[in-house]
Amino acid sequence: MFVTWRLHDSLPPNRCFPAAALSSGQAFAVMDRLLDAATSGCFYLRQLNIADMVVEAIRYNAKTLGQYELHAFVVMPNHVHLLVTPAIELPKIMKSLKSITARRANAMLSLTGNRFWQEESYDHLVRDRKEFENIRKYIEENPVRAGLVKDSCEYRWTSAAEATWGSPADQGVRPRGPPHLSLSSSVKVYKAVIG
Repeated sequence: MFVTWRLHDSLPPNRCFPAAALSSGQAFAVMDRLLDAATSGCFYLRQLNIADMVVEAIRYNAKTLGQYELHAFVVMPNHVHLLVTPAIELPKIMKSLKSITARRANAMLSLTGNRFWQEESYDHLVRDRKEFENIRKYIEENPVRAGLVKDSCEYRWTSAAEATWGSPADQGVRPRGPPHLSLSSSVKVYKAVIG
């Protein structure tokens, strides 16, 4: 399952897509490009401690709670992509991830009681191995497409910077990137993004 969700107010509220003109996949692609190119709106995930906390929650819900098998992820400045095999219903996964990360982020930001995530999310059932690999690559290359880094392994908040989370057949095949950039490198990446 491919899942994407975004920060509340990360896109202009008057942004709409003509329903008849775009399929859900096309609307998703347009929205994702807008999120990657956004220069206004909420960017709380640019803050190192907030992005780290979201990654920690993604891993915790996979490894400790066993809600899903995690194949790929990226935490971008204003949205998140996941590729997972759910072990429970997707709405329960999303409620768990979004509620705990919203509470923690709002406490860290002194914004308790405010909306953190947009209510809706986008999900897509992965139909075959080729589509799985294309989506995994799409997720892990998102920081490169957005101009945040030159190589996906340089981005701290993606599965591309870790050992493979994919299928057992992938183990040892894909190069292992550093588990995290050093703090100074991460700060440089975000300073470049923030300007």
